[in-house]
Amino acid sequence: MNVPRIKSVTPLKGRHLLVTFVNGVQKVYDCQRILNLDRFQLLKHEAFCKAVTVDPGGYGISWDDEMDLSEYELWNNGVEVEQSAAWSKEGTVVQPVDRG
Repeated sequence: MNVPRIKSVTPLKGRHLLVTFVNGVQKVYDCQRILNLDRFQLLKHEAFCKAVTVDPGGYGISWDDEMDLSEYELWNNGVEVEQSAAWSKEGTVVQPVDRG
């Protein structure tokens, strides 16, 4: 399977990440699923969880040199969200404004 690279990542409330892929698909990844793994224990601290960045080339995301997730993990285990939905940094859906 050819997984698209990551364009951007936005931390959301409750240790969720909004991941935008280069093909325009957006998925929300729940970091709760990995908190039981030893190498991801620092993600229990919300401030650390928010320090996520996209790796060069878009092949994953990372928090530091030892804590990262691949684009494959995010693509396969993230939940796709509607393109028209906008997410606030608090992790709630902001309804688009109807200008009609």
